[in-house]
Amino acid sequence: MSEDLVTLYQAVGGEPTIRALSRRFYELMDTLPEASRVRAVHPPSLAGSEEKFYEYMTGYLGGPPLYIDKYGHPRLRSRHFGAAIGHVERDEWLLCFRQALEETVANPKLRALILPPIERLADHMQNKE
Repeated sequence: MSEDLVTLYQAVGGEPTIRALSRRFYELMDTLPEASRVRAVHPPSLAGSEEKFYEYMTGYLGGPPLYIDKYGHPRLRSRHFGAAIGHVERDEWLLCFRQALEETVANPKLRALILPPIERLADHMQNKE
């Protein structure tokens, strides 16, 4: 890999930006009335979820593979199978993610690169009608 290549992780600002994205994402999930159904499938404390999300997004965007180093392959769908995720929960999750992304990643071109695969991932995570 050429040293000239910049990962999305680097382009968005690295660790501080991914921390801010993760923090804001879970703040929104915890406080937006329109995210109550997706909030309900999470544990009472969101601290562990926020940290895992930060670790996952760090590696997903090309930073250090923190999540994989700790937990192995993400296997996200199987890890989330105990949570009932339908259209409503997916839409609420995406509402929180889109708003957090908008608030923490200033560059619209970078947001446009990040969002479509995340939307496909959210679709894939659904496990109920």
